[in-house]
Amino acid sequence: MNALERFRAKTRTWLEENCPLSMRTPMPEEERVWGGRQPKFENPDSKIWFDRMVAQAWTVPAWPKEYGGGGLSREESIILGEEMGRLKCRVPLFSFGISMLGPVLLKYGTPEQKAKHLPPIARGELRWCQGYSEPGAGSDLASLKTRAEDKGNHYLVNGQKVWTSYAHLADWIFCLVRTDTTTKHAGISFLLFDMTTPGVETRPIALISGGSFFCETFFEDVIVPKDQLVGKLNGGWDIAKQLLQHERGMIAQIGRAIGGKVPPVYKVAKKYLGDENGKIDDPALRDAVVQHTMNDRAFDLTIKRAAQESEAGTASGGASSMFKFYGTEQNKKKFELIMKCVGTNGLGWEGDEFDDDELMICRTWLRSKGNSIEGGTSEIQLNVIAKRVLELPD
Repeated sequence: MNALERFRAKTRTWLEENCPLSMRTPMPEEERVWGGRQPKFENPDSKIWFDRMVAQAWTVPAWPKEYGGGGLSREESIILGEEMGRLKCRVPLFSFGISMLGPVLLKYGTPEQKAKHLPPIARGELRWCQGYSEPGAGSDLASLKTRAEDKGNHYLVNGQKVWTSYAHLADWIFCLVRTDTTTKHAGISFLLFDMTTPGVETRPIALISGGSFFCETFFEDVIVPKDQLVGKLNGGWDIAKQLLQHERGMIAQIGRAIGGKVPPVYKVAKKYLGDENGKIDDPALRDAVVQHTMNDRAFDLTIKRAAQESEAGTASGGASSMFKFYGTEQNKKKFELIMKCVGTNGLGWEGDEFDDDELMICRTWLRSKGNSIEGGTSEIQLNVIAKRVLELPD
């Protein structure tokens, strides 16, 4: 038995002994663990699983050990993911700090910034939000106007952000600000600051899906110490682009994240339209369900291949945009298909005449509409693909 086989055997045993049975089931959104200064654990087993994975340093298995990570190699990280998938283990910690901020801090942060911020992210002690989009700077993000003025020993931040996911629950924010008004892309900087700093205000925005995790965020004379500038002054655009790649990769798989809320398309089709053997009589719909299932499988395999290419340094620079576009459009098609299958039963909002799945379907269908907008619209992703991948002329 070689070293990787021994690691797999050891990992499999550890997971089987330490992952509670209830953590091996699809995760309802309300049971997600986000960590933070005031973490919530709707399921007591979530706390057990979270604590054990934090102690094992497997919330960020590939991060260096000195920053709270597990220090695993690429091969070991893949094995851990495969073994968690085999047991259907839930993700122990959801975190924008892990999925977005952490990777850019590892690349651009000072040793002091890494030591200060990365271990608490790995341990789930702080919850982060992202301050990017503004009312006048959505797809054209570089038009942002939130200003950070140099006041000698600190920056003074004024402005507004919008669609700031979970800002009302976040402890810290990573924020794009304008530090030079004479130029566009080259006048942006990347700041970190505490959301409890005087002058920070958040207001949740009600959505058609019934949720309100998007927020408007306002800054009025917010004092930010200068050592919380990441990278160079006016060098934030490069960091912003790097972080967007991680965000788009995360959003590309959003269908998997919310997939646990409702059954797969083929199961829904069998339940509502299948005969006594589960066969769907409508050949057109049957073909659409099969094609969608095949596309899902192909997408999963492509993501795995791209991850290996990324580790090897051969990945396409536009991969995140391709995945973001395809993944979110695929997720929208999924819920359109589900709505076709369930018919009027999918319009239930409340009431005993609808089962739990039916009550969730309408909300997730509505929520899926935002997938192709957040993190850069599908149109923006197509522009990026045309320019960076296909190298088409402007």
